[in-house]
Amino acid sequence: MSSALTDLFPHPIVQAPMAGGVSVPQLAAAVSEAGGLGFLAAGYKTADGMYQEIKQLRGLTGRPFGVNLFLPQPEHADAASVEVYAHQLAGEAAWYETELGDPDSGRDDGYDAKLAVLLDNPVAAVSFHFGVPKQEVLESLRRAGTLTLVTATTAEEALSAQRAGADAVVVQGIEAGGHQGTHRDNPETDGTGVGLLTLVARVRETVGIPVVAAGGIMRGSQIAAVLAAGANAAQLGTAFLATPESGASAVHKQALTDPLYVRTELTRAFSGRPARALANRFMREHGPYAPAAYPEVHHLTLPLRKAAARAGDAQGMALWAGQGHRMARDLPAGQLVEVLNAEIAAAETALSAAAEIPEEGAAR
Repeated sequence: MSSALTDLFPHPIVQAPMAGGVSVPQLAAAVSEAGGLGFLAAGYKTADGMYQEIKQLRGLTGRPFGVNLFLPQPEHADAASVEVYAHQLAGEAAWYETELGDPDSGRDDGYDAKLAVLLDNPVAAVSFHFGVPKQEVLESLRRAGTLTLVTATTAEEALSAQRAGADAVVVQGIEAGGHQGTHRDNPETDGTGVGLLTLVARVRETVGIPVVAAGGIMRGSQIAAVLAAGANAAQLGTAFLATPESGASAVHKQALTDPLYVRTELTRAFSGRPARALANRFMREHGPYAPAAYPEVHHLTLPLRKAAARAGDAQGMALWAGQGHRMARDLPAGQLVEVLNAEIAAAETALSAAAEIPEEGAAR
């Protein structure tokens, strides 16, 4: 198996690219400087906005880092269901004194323009969410010296990524916060995702490319567990969301460990695609009625989420978080990488020591 990916960073720790302003250059730089692999999230940004963040990040670190792209989504949403949902959200718009967004604000997230920037200004790694890029895209990035990763939520999706020529696969368990990176948005499969350890084992038996495990990981002992299961590295999002360098709002950070938020749920309420967040009022009231319509619902609810954030109202925000959110630690990102790495070493030492203990009754 190629070590080109893990050669980029000495510690098996990848900072997840969290769109919406969380994965800012300061966070990615701190992680990369500490020996992990920092990532920028290009989702919901313009191509120029992405380029400016890349330039800023290069001014903060000379270490490798990555950029994440969202794949353009096929047009399959039912316009009538989106309109019905908009009527349901009218009360929210009145409450927050804002207008609903235009659901037809665009489907491709500036994908082609962002690819052009990344080919002209190559970064160490580019990862993809919501599908598999065309083979020629992966090949062009490889020629530019960029390693490519594709998110997969099943062994079959991982195999598709390998066949297309991806250098590695990010295996996302059902525990993960934010959007599930499923390649097809099928409402019939909502909530049927596989837990991370089982998924890593399945994928490891299916593909021969490096595996990065993602989903609910908050401690170094969990990283050691996925490494033992066959992963080459672990990707952490919620753990870094709580750091002072992240661009998440103070309300979002505080909610991670607030006793008021006891669980996370997968919901379509905010974007029209399954995404895990802290269960709040907006999810309870609107989640059951949200249509399978991404990015239409994302555009529709964006002004509401922004207004709620301005008002400091966590009950109306999309509080993306993985299942391990209560284990969040308020540490600087670089220090968190160091702590996680020490925990990995301690877990591996304990495992080795346990393996050397003779079984009861064994010859001494």
